[in-house]
Amino acid sequence: VQLQASGGGLVKVGGSLRLSCAASGFTFEDYHIAWFRQVPGDLRDRISCITNRDGGEHYDDSVKGRFIISRDNGKGMAYLQMNDLKPEDTAVYYCNAGNIFSGQNYWGQGTLVTVSS
Repeated sequence: VQLQASGGGLVKVGGSLRLSCAASGFTFEDYHIAWFRQVPGDLRDRISCITNRDGGEHYDDSVKGRFIISRDNGKGMAYLQMNDLKPEDTAVYYCNAGNIFSGQNYWGQGTLVTVSS
């Protein structure tokens, strides 16, 4: 089982980044996908999630209107399009796959996003 996040980097305020999450080793379409972020010393916060089949999207207020989550079940990929980035978006971003029926939960390694002012 592998869940690999990528796409982080250094960007200026107001810029955009697209994070990708590549899944393998499990039935991707059976899992909800969520993006979390974590600043050193703080808890890991969920900022967005997308359901497995109908693709229902949910966003934390901190990113609503700026971030867009999506998934491609055929490719086993999930994405987080981040627009109008702010310094407070600086964090390590993680993707998570969860199956509410089996209780299985997988984490990818984080990808660092740094927003400079």
